[in-house]
Amino acid sequence: MEAAAKRIATQRDITAEIARIAAGYRGAETQPRLDYPPYRSSALRHPESPLVWADPEEIERWAPCFGDRDVEPHDADLTAGHRGEPLGERIIVTGSVLDAAGRPVAGQLVEIWQANASGRYRHRRDQHRAPIDPNFTGVGRCLTGPDGSYRFLTIKPGRYPWRNHHNAWRPAHIHFSVFGTAFTQRLVTQMYFPGDPLLGFDPIFQSIPDPAARNRLIAGYDHDLTQPEYATGYRWDIVLGATWTETDG
Repeated sequence: MEAAAKRIATQRDITAEIARIAAGYRGAETQPRLDYPPYRSSALRHPESPLVWADPEEIERWAPCFGDRDVEPHDADLTAGHRGEPLGERIIVTGSVLDAAGRPVAGQLVEIWQANASGRYRHRRDQHRAPIDPNFTGVGRCLTGPDGSYRFLTIKPGRYPWRNHHNAWRPAHIHFSVFGTAFTQRLVTQMYFPGDPLLGFDPIFQSIPDPAARNRLIAGYDHDLTQPEYATGYRWDIVLGATWTETDG
């Protein structure tokens, strides 16, 4: 009982510390903090020097090249392409990529990657003591349609430990990447699931001071999207701060 009480007290201290530091930030509170002490590795990764100008054309010579022919329809089905069915809850994730004015952004490459149902990535650096699913690689991609829509069929990811602090666990999440007209315009974010009790303990999620902005990272359950006896549905729109053409030049 004493050990359990200490663990609860420690979790409360972590949550209180996250809230205290977040409350001290002002300004662009809808954006995640680049240097956020509760997220320990951000101290090593955030930029400290002025940006360096680079010739976009020179960068593009060394960057990947994507096109319509490179993306196939089955790339958006993370449950297919293996000898058997992946383990876990099958889910449909869909939404639209929109600009700041609510207009659809068509033809954009959307990529996702995630852990399997046990909370493990198919990656050699992930040594979490959870099983690897041989029928699930956890990566997919698609191009947005004329209405800006995207759609993935996948497995709901599991939570996993990440050693950022005592008893640290990441909430279930899916990583999203959106490309513009050039590789240097790539945007990366994460989508979370409603009702996850770990959101309050996660410094990555809590690094955005504005609660309303944080909640926009949480997908909504969509019962109309849910397919009977097959998959539950979630809807999540991605709203860009500006259209790609508005940032050109």
